[in-house]
Amino acid sequence: MNTQEGLRVLVSSKVLASTVIRLAAEISRDYREKNPLLIGILTGSFVFMADLIRQLDFPLELDFVRLTSYGRSTQTSGCVKIVQGLRSLVKSRHVLVVEDIVDTGTTLAFLLDYLKKKKPASLKLCALLDKPSRRRVPVTIDYLGINVPDKFLVGYGLDCDEKYRNLPDIRVLEE
Repeated sequence: MNTQEGLRVLVSSKVLASTVIRLAAEISRDYREKNPLLIGILTGSFVFMADLIRQLDFPLELDFVRLTSYGRSTQTSGCVKIVQGLRSLVKSRHVLVVEDIVDTGTTLAFLLDYLKKKKPASLKLCALLDKPSRRRVPVTIDYLGINVPDKFLVGYGLDCDEKYRNLPDIRVLEE
C-alpha cells in the first residue's frame, strides 16, 4: 500500500479490524439482552461505528449526535456546541456512546454530562483510539481500542479539514 505524501501509517487496517472484533465481543458480553441505544458522534466515528455494529448480533438502536469544538483547526477551541441533537429518547435506556478518538476529553465530558441529565439506565463509552497524554478533562472509557501517541491522526473516519476520512488505516499527519 502506498502512503500519501506527509502521511505515515500508525495503525494498519488489519489491526483495526481485529480491534473492532475484540471490542464487539466485549460489548456483546455486556449488552446482549439490553437492546442498547448506540450513539455515534459524527462525523469521525461513522466508519468505526459501521464496522462495530456489523459485529454485534443482537437487537440495538442507533442514533447520532454532531458536536463541534475544532472547526477547521487542528486544535480544539475548548468550546463544545451541539450541531445536531439526538432523535431518540435516552431515559431508562442502556446507552453506549461510540467515539473515534478521545483527545482532551472536553467534547466527551460535555456529551456524557448532557446524556446523564436525560437519565439513562446506564451510560458507557466505547472509543477506538485514546490519546491519554492530551487529556484535560477526565473521561472513563469503558471499551477502549488502542492508545495512540500525541500526533495528529487521520484516516478511518478521522480527518484534517474534511480530508483523509476514507483512508483504510490510521495515519500520522506529518506537518
